[in-house]
Amino acid sequence: MFHILLFDVLNPLWWLSVAIIGFKLFAFVDAAIRREDAYRAADKKTKGFWLIVLGLALGIDLLLGANVLGNFLTLIGLVAAIVYVVDVRPAIKQLTDGRGGGNRRNIGPYGPW
Repeated sequence: MFHILLFDVLNPLWWLSVAIIGFKLFAFVDAAIRREDAYRAADKKTKGFWLIVLGLALGIDLLLGANVLGNFLTLIGLVAAIVYVVDVRPAIKQLTDGRGGGNRRNIGPYGPW
């Protein structure tokens, strides 16, 4: 059994699969901790939509394995996670000041103080 595990660790495709699953897990957790109204304010799809898409992408990879060469669903899920991280996440972070909550800067009625 140790020989099988050692072979997997030395296989670069195994590392690529682990990286893909980690990236999708990061995208899913990040989507889960963001506020619902921030998605609407950023004019993006709803939080539920992104949780379903990213959850399905992660779940399929955990169930079937993240095989980049043989599983087309892995690539579709990876594209969805990349779209979330590159497009949706920065828009939401800009609105929420980078924290999961609302705008917490010291802003008075006439600007920052």
